[in-house]
Amino acid sequence: MQYITFNHQKTSAIGIGTWHIGEGNQSQTEAEMQAIRYGLDHGVNLIDTAEMYGEGLSESLVGNVLKDYHREDLQLISKFYPFHATPQLIETSLKASLKRLQTDYLDLYLLHWRGNTPLSETVSGLEKMVQAGLIKNWGVSNFDLNDLKELSNLENGNHCRINEDLYNIGSRGIEYSILPWQKQHDMSFVGYSPFGSDGSEYLNIKPVIKEMALQKNISIHQLLLAWVLRNHDLLSIPKTGSANHMQSNIAALDVQFTADELELLDKSYPKPTSEPSLETI
Repeated sequence: MQYITFNHQKTSAIGIGTWHIGEGNQSQTEAEMQAIRYGLDHGVNLIDTAEMYGEGLSESLVGNVLKDYHREDLQLISKFYPFHATPQLIETSLKASLKRLQTDYLDLYLLHWRGNTPLSETVSGLEKMVQAGLIKNWGVSNFDLNDLKELSNLENGNHCRINEDLYNIGSRGIEYSILPWQKQHDMSFVGYSPFGSDGSEYLNIKPVIKEMALQKNISIHQLLLAWVLRNHDLLSIPKTGSANHMQSNIAALDVQFTADELELLDKSYPKPTSEPSLETI
């Protein structure tokens, strides 16, 4: 397992994403639980979930797995809806998530995306949850550069530990200004959907990807994940529905690229040369 510094802690370079997990039949749910167990047993030490995922079903599945592990060895992230972003509703949502997750605290609690509640109110509510001991730290998700700058200028806004955005080889916008800004402000980054979501429906798999994966004797998914992790400076949270897929994701950590290979990929999937609009899924 490879580790990075994330949220000021030693963290596995991949976390466990849980979007659409816990929503299937019993055999599918059991396979998903086995996948999470396999990851935790092989050095993965972060799980990312949200109240939105299956309206709590993903959190409940994660909770059923985590009860068999030492909670202090893991980082647990969950997120709340933007229409739950007032101080009172943050507390209500958080306590419901904690109950489903069968834990008494979260390591990180994130605003899932911006809504109509003023950020100052949301920050105030999150700070109260830190003071109450229900969360260790808080962050945001689907924020662009202007959002991050606005947040940083608020009282206690600089307490934001992480921002989580879409990041894969076909969605590189965050490289232009968001990643550099977060590094400058000591804010960790999480990239979601390294495969372009389920079935890569949000990512065009060009021939260069297939050819390079074949040359390296790895799967396309492994190449895509290895590319996201190539600089060892951010966390990626691939969703994993089976133990075999989890094993494959972990093996992707050992994949390396030559400078020529990276240049070839850059030609097919160019890095941004100007400030793009934030992509989301």
